[in-house]
Formats: sequence, structure tokens, C-alpha cells
Amino acid sequence: MELIDNNLLDGLSEKARANERLRLNYNFHTSLDDKSQRLLNAIEPESKLAIHRHVHTAETFLVLRGKIQIRIYDDNGKIKSDVILDPLEGRFGANIPAGEWHEVKSLEKDSVLFECKDGPFRPITDILQVSH
Repeated sequence: MELIDNNLLDGLSEKARANERLRLNYNFHTSLDDKSQRLLNAIEPESKLAIHRHVHTAETFLVLRGKIQIRIYDDNGKIKSDVILDPLEGRFGANIPAGEWHEVKSLEKDSVLFECKDGPFRPITDILQVSH
């Protein structure tokens, strides 16, 4: 058993702050070929994640701590939906359907998500370019 507790989240957030990308995954799946990709994702506010989509799988996020902004875009880069996930305010997570352009931003230091999607792992290749 792997316990998901403050010790694990604190250590993961500390490593994320030290990482040049300002985010870090902690995988529960044993292989990138697993049919289910389950992981913790520690994301700091200055981390940059491109607007992207997963054409082969939905992606589900649950916020374990912190605040996370999720934006959904149409094919032209127009924002369709914008929500702040904050478990202290009763917004715990989101399910992003396959093929939806989305962006994930941390709004608070030490934010950690539990994330799952279908495997096998496929690197992000679909990036949406928009001017903010």
C-alpha cells in the first residue's frame, strides 16, 4: 500500500519547487504502457503547461490541496469554460473529455492534483497556440 498523506504531498511539492519545470509527477502506475495512468501532479504557480488535448482519452483531475484553474478552449483558441478548482470551496475536480483543448494552472503554492487517464502514456503532441 502507498499512503497518500501530507508527508508524501509535502515531499512532492518540495521537489516540484526545485524542478526547473516547477512541477513533478509521482506515478502509481508501474509502466508507461499500463492501461491506466494514475499519478499525483504537484504544480507550482509559475509552471507553464501548454494548452493541449488528449485525443485518445479523457483526463480526470481531483485537487488534493491548493487551487487549480482549468480552462477549456475551442479549436480557434476561444475560452469555452473557465473554472477554479478549490476543495475548500466545494469544487474538487474535473473530467476533461477526450479531444478537448485544455489548460491547467496552479493558483496556489504547493498545489497537488490526483490525475488519471487511459494508457498507454502518449506524449502531448497536440498544442494549441493562442495569443493572450
